[in-house]
Amino acid sequence: MTTSPPAVPLRPAPLFATAFEGSARAAELIGRIGDFLHGELDALARTQGIDHEHGADRQTLQRIWRRSHELGFYGMSLPVSMGGLGLSVLDHVLIKEAIYASGSPLAPHVFGELSGPPRVGALARKATPYQLERFIVPVAQAEKAICFALTEAEAGSDAGAVQTRAVRDGDDYVIDGRKRFISGSPFADFAVLMASTSDDPQRREVSAFFVDLAQPGVRVESGYKTMAGQSHTGDIVLAHCRVPAVNMIGEPGRGLALALGRITVNRLLHCPAMVGLATVALRDARDYACRRRQFGRAIGEFQAIQHMLADMATDLVAARSLMIATARQIDAGGEARAEASMAKLFCSEAAFRIADRAVQIHGGEGIVQGRRVEFLFRMLRMYRVLTGTSEIQRNTIARELIGEPG
Repeated sequence: MTTSPPAVPLRPAPLFATAFEGSARAAELIGRIGDFLHGELDALARTQGIDHEHGADRQTLQRIWRRSHELGFYGMSLPVSMGGLGLSVLDHVLIKEAIYASGSPLAPHVFGELSGPPRVGALARKATPYQLERFIVPVAQAEKAICFALTEAEAGSDAGAVQTRAVRDGDDYVIDGRKRFISGSPFADFAVLMASTSDDPQRREVSAFFVDLAQPGVRVESGYKTMAGQSHTGDIVLAHCRVPAVNMIGEPGRGLALALGRITVNRLLHCPAMVGLATVALRDARDYACRRRQFGRAIGEFQAIQHMLADMATDLVAARSLMIATARQIDAGGEARAEASMAKLFCSEAAFRIADRAVQIHGGEGIVQGRRVEFLFRMLRMYRVLTGTSEIQRNTIARELIGEPG
């Protein structure tokens, strides 16, 4: 009896033959992560019926996080002292782009984007030994999940307008309030939560706390979905929740500084997800145009379709080039505040244009819920709002350009 050779993971071919811009180490990591995505994770998704519309349950996510940690991927963005790989910003961007360009519905969970190390890495320098042991290390080791809770009904773009209040009472703070649209909260164990500690309603003083979401006085409400379809988002409701004072991160009133301290890098690090997803949309549109036949030939032979594909490809390369140039600027020591906002603005707008044209090329198939291109359209529309709206990015760019304060 003969045995079949092991299956080779199927991975999409690059759209263009271009040189890799990152380090040899990053290229090796991308290869290994690709094996993980197109091997184990693809098999898991098929077995459990996971796709872009139907997410994994908490138990499955925990399994993915732990396996990614075993393979050395999960905490690679952490400081080296915590087991991270000390990646350059450019390498980080390129690895994340490759993960999302895989088209895997489990792509966000390889790094723990919604609930893992990227949420706590920047806090490690400010955390006390107790906080490191209690909150950060368990997240870094894929034992616990964490979310970042800032947004409220009146505090979105105006991040300092939080109404959630934390009042000192002996060795505790008593926290009351409601956080909205918190990514990763439905399956998180902890939250990094922003609350006002000011005793004067006219004075803004936002402080940061680690909050155990299983403790009395706090609950997560996740009965709604975003337009992307999955229930990765929820509200955190706090009613007389007593949080030990030792859970405050840094000094009172420094919460926004902690939250926004790496805002330039964080804005840039949202771009690879958009570029990766736009790559999937362009690839799907190209492939569909090559196989869909009308009037006796493939629709990709019609100039109208070719011009749409050409515009999509140009948008993609332009967005990617701006992303890479900004990463290099940050690695070289530049502040790159305007450039990071430009990258977030242009990548989100260009990626949505690509998804929009991809739906158009698919025609009737593109507007059927459950098709990947239709999901990408919804997901990439969200990125024009998520992590700082396009209008907020334009404000930042204009301030940097004309020198206004703030």
